[in-house]
Amino acid sequence: MHPATPRDWISGMRVRTLPLAVAPVLLGAGFAQLLRAFDLTLSLLALAVAVFLQIGVNFANDYSDGVRGTDAFRVGPQRLVASGKASPRSVLRVALASFALAALAGLVIVILSGLWWLLAVGALALVAAWFYTGGKKPYGYMGLGEVMVFIFFGPVATVGTVYIQTPNVSQDAWVASVAIGFLAVATLIANNTRDIPTDKLAGKKTLSVRIGDRASRVLYCVFTLLPFAIAGVFVLFYPLTLFVFFVLLLAVPACIIMLTAKTPRELILVLKLTTFTSLLYAGLLAVAVAF
Repeated sequence: MHPATPRDWISGMRVRTLPLAVAPVLLGAGFAQLLRAFDLTLSLLALAVAVFLQIGVNFANDYSDGVRGTDAFRVGPQRLVASGKASPRSVLRVALASFALAALAGLVIVILSGLWWLLAVGALALVAAWFYTGGKKPYGYMGLGEVMVFIFFGPVATVGTVYIQTPNVSQDAWVASVAIGFLAVATLIANNTRDIPTDKLAGKKTLSVRIGDRASRVLYCVFTLLPFAIAGVFVLFYPLTLFVFFVLLLAVPACIIMLTAKTPRELILVLKLTTFTSLLYAGLLAVAVAF
């Protein structure tokens, strides 16, 4: 087996998942602008925290699933540890380095904002990132991944981005954070639906494994389309939200493919469509509320 190339390491970052980290920060920046409190430096630092945490989680998952042998059954893109292209120790080091960069960006936010209690939130985020698949009893193996993804990719990231710029977080920001959190949950469901057969073999009891293939597909559609119902309410207050409905050109085909897919490759396409749906939804809604 040849050692990992730069391309393999980039693949290990799982770049297609990074829009999930960008989307809530983008949305939070939009609400900060609505309140005339937008700060570019703080927004970019929040983005750095989110992206480096996501990269760290991806490499930590590669490490943890690899040493457990879970990825031996994987049907998606090859992982670094499971494929033997990189040693577990080297992947762990990259994961920890990513977490350290996220922590550094977070520390700068705390210093600039003076919100020292956010150190506790940052520590909790790091713990959640590691124990998703790490530790003796990872919560990702118990069907709780969707709950944590909703919390951290929804309210925490969105409202947190607003809060570090102004304490006057509006109720609308909370509602929008729920919408973007739903899309993050949909993304995880798409991923876990694809992996149901192999996760069963590996003893990984995700939510999709617990409720079954058909229910998982239906639940994906619910979480993908609910944000557009929320957008319908926002139209009453922010007319430019109408443009958000163009994102249904991605979301509806994703739901159709999800309900009819027969192969893992089709579900990987659903995963890609969902991440882009999340990013475009957040971007267009951010513009709608900001201007």
